[in-house]
Amino acid sequence: MFEARSIAAGSKPEFYRELAAQLEALLMGERDPIANAANTSALLFQMMPDLNWAGFYIMRSGELVLGPFQGKPACVRIPVGRGVCGAAVAQRKSMLVEDVHAFPGHIACDAASRSELVVPLIGRDDVIGVIDLDSPSPARFDADDQAGIERIAAIWLAACGEGVKAALARAS
Repeated sequence: MFEARSIAAGSKPEFYRELAAQLEALLMGERDPIANAANTSALLFQMMPDLNWAGFYIMRSGELVLGPFQGKPACVRIPVGRGVCGAAVAQRKSMLVEDVHAFPGHIACDAASRSELVVPLIGRDDVIGVIDLDSPSPARFDADDQAGIERIAAIWLAACGEGVKAALARAS
């Protein structure tokens, strides 16, 4: 059975190396994308300080639909191009927002959120979803966090395998 270990890293890159190793161990041998998204969300929420939401949105019929997460109840559907998550899909790139209140079109699912990091999940050239992290602190995320969560996204995609898009379509 997997048990998360406390990470006593001296730097963010060290923290994310250890977090990535724990995620690889947690997802080893499991290909189901929903199960893996649930465990990834739980690990991120448990191990990362100063988060109030960590989870996945999955592309379904041209919009983002809420997937596994940890935190308060969230917006269920997000159109592509709207809010930070929709912008990450439309631009096919990670979005690091220091102040969500200054982001045009921000969707306030939790009024306590002040900063956000969204990393698109790109499988076989298609955006299949995003990992979304929210914090109640302004400027909580930086380039080290972005690089670390991009690595987490790559681990999740690799664990789910080449058929992740088809598996998610079957789950809908």
